Amino acid sequence: MTVDFLHFYRLHQRSFHRLLHRRILGRCPCKKQEAGKKVPELRREGNELFQTGRYEEALAAYTRALSLCPGDGEEPGPHRAVLHRNRAACHLKLEDYVQAELDASKAIEADGHDVKSLFRRSQARQKLGRFDQALLDLQRCVSLEPKNKAFQEALRNLGSSMHEKMTAMSRTDSKVEQMFKLLLDPEEKDLDKKQKAAQNLIVLAREEPGAEKIFQNDGVRLLLQLLDTGRADTVLAAVRTLTGLCSGHRSRTAVILSELGPQRLFAILEMEDEQVSLATYSLLQVMFDALKEGLQRDVRGKEEAVVLDTSKELKLLLKQLLEALTRESISSYGRDSILNLLISVVPRKSLKDPNNCLTLWVIDQGLKQILEVGGTVSHSPGGLRVTENTLMSAAVLLSKLYGDLKCDGERENFHRLCEDYVRGWFQDHGVPGKLRAIQTASCLLQGPSEAGNRVLELSGIMESILALCASSRETDQLVAVEALIHAADKAKRATFITANGVTLLKEIYKHSERDSIRIRALVGLCKLGSAGGTDFSMKQFAEGSTLKLAKQCRKWLCNEAIDAGTRYWAAEGLAFLSLDADVKEELLEDKAALQALFWLARSENRSVLFAVASTLVNCTSSYDQEEPDPQMVELAKYAKQHIPEKHPKDKPEFVRQRVRKLLAAGVVSALTCMVKSESPSLSPACRELISRVFLAVVEDPEDRGAVVAAGGGKALIPLALEGTEIGQTKAAQALAKITITTAPEMAFPGERIYEVVRPLVGLLHLNRSALQNFEGLMALTNLAGTSERLRQKIVKEKAVPMIEGYMFEEHEMIRLAATECMCNMALSPEVGELFLVEGSDRLKLLVLYSGEDDERLQRAASGTLAVLTSLLPQICSRIPQVTTHWLEILQALLLSPATELQHRGVVVVRNMVAADKEVAEKLMESETMEILSVMAKAKDKPQIAQVAQECLAQAVAYGLIKPNPPAVAQKEGD
Repeated sequence: MTVDFLHFYRLHQRSFHRLLHRRILGRCPCKKQEAGKKVPELRREGNELFQTGRYEEALAAYTRALSLCPGDGEEPGPHRAVLHRNRAACHLKLEDYVQAELDASKAIEADGHDVKSLFRRSQARQKLGRFDQALLDLQRCVSLEPKNKAFQEALRNLGSSMHEKMTAMSRTDSKVEQMFKLLLDPEEKDLDKKQKAAQNLIVLAREEPGAEKIFQNDGVRLLLQLLDTGRADTVLAAVRTLTGLCSGHRSRTAVILSELGPQRLFAILEMEDEQVSLATYSLLQVMFDALKEGLQRDVRGKEEAVVLDTSKELKLLLKQLLEALTRESISSYGRDSILNLLISVVPRKSLKDPNNCLTLWVIDQGLKQILEVGGTVSHSPGGLRVTENTLMSAAVLLSKLYGDLKCDGERENFHRLCEDYVRGWFQDHGVPGKLRAIQTASCLLQGPSEAGNRVLELSGIMESILALCASSRETDQLVAVEALIHAADKAKRATFITANGVTLLKEIYKHSERDSIRIRALVGLCKLGSAGGTDFSMKQFAEGSTLKLAKQCRKWLCNEAIDAGTRYWAAEGLAFLSLDADVKEELLEDKAALQALFWLARSENRSVLFAVASTLVNCTSSYDQEEPDPQMVELAKYAKQHIPEKHPKDKPEFVRQRVRKLLAAGVVSALTCMVKSESPSLSPACRELISRVFLAVVEDPEDRGAVVAAGGGKALIPLALEGTEIGQTKAAQALAKITITTAPEMAFPGERIYEVVRPLVGLLHLNRSALQNFEGLMALTNLAGTSERLRQKIVKEKAVPMIEGYMFEEHEMIRLAATECMCNMALSPEVGELFLVEGSDRLKLLVLYSGEDDERLQRAASGTLAVLTSLLPQICSRIPQVTTHWLEILQALLLSPATELQHRGVVVVRNMVAADKEVAEKLMESETMEILSVMAKAKDKPQIAQVAQECLAQAVAYGLIKPNPPAVAQKEGD
């Protein structure tokens, strides 16, 4: 009952403060008050705001006034044209030139002789690059006011600007022509000249005027000629230039896509060049963005042609890419680019978006092609060309598509298509067909595992996997053993395999002459050996067997003579075996194995990321651990149920030592490299694992400086902003720990410090733990004390109502942290003004907390009062009104044995005396005057004495007390 009530109270307390906060900021204006204001008053208010440089607020005032004027279909009011003109001025100041032109045009419609509006429209049109239209407006201004020197000077400047622009355009035309001529000239042998021309073309295309110039000068046709040369360097330059032309421009993208055609697109994707492939991926990404979202930036120069519907272009491009997936001529890098692009652009960005039609269309049109890539057996005759990352990318894409489905009907259709595809290969194409079917099942098990498990249940699949494990052909064994490994992930499958396949795997491991087969069999045994997880009592193998398996994995991991793929499987084995604490201890003692693990994390084979991250999570014991309820344990013993046991070497002291060894080995550098990866293998689940490791390595405050120095602070920011909710929370908590003990400007230099605010605010929600709430508040306290800009960022993230809510928290440490945070936030005028709101208990809470028994809470609350009374003198007269105990609370502060509390108390009193004579009179009539008199003579506390003397001096100035005779005069009288 108590917990539920507190939760209800906190929830509604925050809702109240959030609503109050919005009203104070003007986000919830009272409609009755608004309607009561007249247009002239709002216009005058807007003028005053404009003059003080508060352009956004002025714009809001003019807009509200405009809403009260007659509408466009009615007789225009006398103020309407002026308000549009004033809004245009605001938009010019805010650099919103499109809106400035629109408002100025509306003002001119009402009054064609409004020179101010004409002048403002000319300024807007100049900024938009429409110089000819701006010239007409200025000429009209000069004809209306021929003697206006400002108009005459603006006209001269515009003429000069137009002349320079025409000259520059002429020069640009010439340069573009020369660059294309140089690049297309087969006789030109100077490679440096060609490279420089290509780079200049790319740079020119990145800016809108340059892109438009290339486009208008027959650039698309010439760029397609560069593509047709087939030379990697020339093709790369052409693709990068096309990317600039398409960026944020829908009509140019539609034209280029039409001119490019499927054959040229396929030709680029067929090039076995990684740089060309990456550039092609960027081009396709930009094309998708432009077609889906339209213009992303202001268009300068000529107006863009209207493209009413781009869905056809989008689906055409998707269809071409899906077709290219299964073309044998497409390069391995090109295939990876297509998969990565589909992962990026097809599924919804947010599940809140109800429209998943693109996903459904891709499943209907291209699921078979994706499954064909996922079912490709590497190095098989006539198979598709793939890289080490291709199969994992296909698995990630399948998982993304499946996760984007909204209902059981859509998911059942996905399962049916997968089962039909696998069944078709398994039944009608002999052994090669069975291999492809099993490989497809492996791909599904790594992606949408539900679909993979459904496929495994098809008649004959599991039996074929076990049979092919004993095949004499290496390819057959590789595919079967890998499928067996992936199938062992689920407890149901592991039980089946434990009963049917362990003996076979052991035989393969012992007797196979191929390392590639043995390592996979070993990983299968590792998976089965770790089926008990961290439960010490659930060992699957005999004593010492797990350590032997781990030792062999480390041996393969460190062997640089074998291929990276085999070493990857060694890391995969350790990811399972390292659940055993003895394996963790031995791995951390093997420096060579650790370095080999970190090297794999930095290698091109990005599919190893999850295995490395899993191993590090196991070594740091940063997986979720729930302490069992002692009563439930006793109950389980009575019922003779199994009770999990923790390994003795997983105690905190052992974990701490392992973390120190990882830090010494350079784990932070490896983690930062993993975060930088753009591969689909860096999945949300993988990000979560990395976040867990980061949280473990910053647990000790002594280690946080080293983590920041190795780039850990920078790497944590993207982890806290993207991924699973748990992963984001863990990364945000790690950021909080760093921010608490490290100077924020050093930990997050430059603009990066502002990116930290949002993750930290995310720790303040009710569904976070008390520790996360506390650390989030402490970190925000440090940030709020750094600069006003950071305080404004915290306000913008709507953290103030949350901080207020935690000031009511029963947990004393959270309540203290929230009050300290509010103390620093009160330095912001916007936050300070919240304490002046009528009917609010904010100020009362601070005064009462200043009289609490908890000295730390007293310090935080009285410090906030000192800040507020210094910045907002109006608060001084409010303090006596909020509680009848205000005087005794202030006196208790003045008499406190703690110097800090005394200083805060005397500053508050000084501010109150200076701000309001009536309040000063109340203070001087009480015992406060005697206390101040004693404090003013305290030689051992000069700062406090100085403030106390200022209080008494102000009281003397008011005539409330008489000055003491000077000490020197008394001496002379004697």
